[in-house]
Amino acid sequence: MLLKNYKATFLDELSSWYDEKEIESFFYLILESFHRKKRIDLALEPEMEMDALQLLRWESALAELKKQKPIQYVLGETEFYGLPFLVNENVLIPRPETEELVALILAEEKGKRKEGKVRILDIGTGSGCIPIALKKNLPEAEVYAIDISEKALATAMKNAELNQVAVHFRLQDVLATEELESSFDIIVSNPPYVRHLEKIEIQPNVLEYEPHLALFVADNDALLFYRKIAALAQKHLMSNGKLYFEINQYLGKETVALVESFGFTEVRLHQDIYRNDRMVSAIK
Repeated sequence: MLLKNYKATFLDELSSWYDEKEIESFFYLILESFHRKKRIDLALEPEMEMDALQLLRWESALAELKKQKPIQYVLGETEFYGLPFLVNENVLIPRPETEELVALILAEEKGKRKEGKVRILDIGTGSGCIPIALKKNLPEAEVYAIDISEKALATAMKNAELNQVAVHFRLQDVLATEELESSFDIIVSNPPYVRHLEKIEIQPNVLEYEPHLALFVADNDALLFYRKIAALAQKHLMSNGKLYFEINQYLGKETVALVESFGFTEVRLHQDIYRNDRMVSAIK
């Protein structure tokens, strides 16, 4: 079958679930993943065909998209900060706001002159997107990452190998941690922060497929992870070390107040490109 002909079928089959622009985006993402071809290639090769096995893969992807399974999970891969990442239902799909968190850290860290290697810890690493992107851009840094999920860590380790970086991963429950094994120049975390009361705002493809362990916290203790991580950071950050959080956009002021209560200075609330409160940085 000609791929250009199948495109019309693909758009029609998904029209009840998605708008045309999003369906087109899915089509070209699958085209690149399955055939290593881009939109321009299909335009230049209008007679491009797929065989029966390739058609079967497309039909399988189509069936999963009809269930509103995220395209990243359908393909088993995504991109973060210009790097390839494997993803599955054991890890959150990396978000653009997390890229902004990485960009903030790199902007503040690059160009600094320090004796010895910068030591970085990522808490609740998931797919490993934060520590891997930091290590790729700060190759001299010594980067560590922890997570409570063995399956998430397995994915993160594969992603480190895929991107040819060395990150020290460890299975660890931060809420049960009283002491970290070392001191760090930077501690960063994108912990669970979505309250159950906010579920009504979340798309079905997120609720049904992404790991709730990495998403949700109790309504009556939404800053549980921030409080624990701030306490550990106060003990294990080097002097003038930096703490970075991705945060719940509705709890910016509360998160700033919590971090300040632990004695951190220069506590700053940062907005994302949509002017939502999304990040907090602080100095010990």
